[in-house]
Amino acid sequence: MTAIPWQSLNQALFQRAQHLLDEHWITKDPQLAPVLPVVMERGVGQDWHKAGTFKHHLYGVARSLALWQQPHDVQLLGLLHSVYGNAFVDLVKFDARSERSRLQALVGVEVEHLVHLFCTMSRSQFINKVLERDFDDDGGMMLELNGPEPRTSVRLTPREVACFIIVSMADTIEQWFSWQEEIYSRSPNVDTSRKQSVHWAASLWPGPMRPPSRKICQLSQLGLALEHPGLKDQLPIPPVFNFCTEGVTKENDAAATSLYWSVIQLDQPLVDLDVVTAVLEQAVRQNPWVGEPQMVLAQVYLSAGRQDDAVRAAQSALQCFSAWGNAWDKRVQWDAWVSWTRILLQSAQEGTWPERLDKLNNLALRT
Repeated sequence: MTAIPWQSLNQALFQRAQHLLDEHWITKDPQLAPVLPVVMERGVGQDWHKAGTFKHHLYGVARSLALWQQPHDVQLLGLLHSVYGNAFVDLVKFDARSERSRLQALVGVEVEHLVHLFCTMSRSQFINKVLERDFDDDGGMMLELNGPEPRTSVRLTPREVACFIIVSMADTIEQWFSWQEEIYSRSPNVDTSRKQSVHWAASLWPGPMRPPSRKICQLSQLGLALEHPGLKDQLPIPPVFNFCTEGVTKENDAAATSLYWSVIQLDQPLVDLDVVTAVLEQAVRQNPWVGEPQMVLAQVYLSAGRQDDAVRAAQSALQCFSAWGNAWDKRVQWDAWVSWTRILLQSAQEGTWPERLDKLNNLALRT
């Protein structure tokens, strides 16, 4: 049997993640904080967006980019990446025909240019060209803008390509779950002929909240594209997928999600722990880059009295959570996954996991 690919906990990365657990971190950032009042007055805290509100989404994207130590222009793009609307969403918070100057005055001409370009370019074509490695020799790219035929084309610089890949990765991990995977099946190449009335069951929001079965593979391929000679030195490489040097196959992505979800749905023997342990271990082997299966496995190890294995699993889960800055399993938010994993790690290290079921309610982190 293949060894489980545990990851070591990078303390510097974990400390950055701990700073971002404070929900007010963004209000203390000298570059991002001045933008917040203008964005908030546009009602982003009231707008629905996939697994939460538009505010929740924008803050989550900015959080991943901050965790990945991106320059402030890239973080600002993350915070504002859909404010002009785009082909994927009708949320328009600034009118691109009349309010570009206001956004320029707020964040500067260069940042506003990135925001406007990200909102008006063909995102589907961009993702497809990245996945196909359709770059110019220097890492730049010719790309169409949204709009009726014939479409205008623009050339993205290598830095813009790298920037939009990284922001797309943060944008996707923050929002994607099973409901979106159904209605936007096979994104970015969506079948637009499907009728909502026929697929009404898939349309019921939020659905079962299952983690996605295809997106981690796609995200790993976006990350691997940053190895292009013209892109690799443009911006800091995100720490996910071992700094974007490893991939996940579509088969392993789907299998890992299915295995994990079978445990969450209690679709495994419930009396003894041998089967559920084996299922979760196999899920981690198939996709070692998300923390939730490893976190659940850490708790299973604790229930079995395997404290050393629980330490390894919990530390590896914390590394994954610290690398992403967002949850893969959207049933609870990222900070909650991190908090419970720290409880598991503390219990494993101290040998204090309770024997009584009711005592789980008493658990608390001792910092």
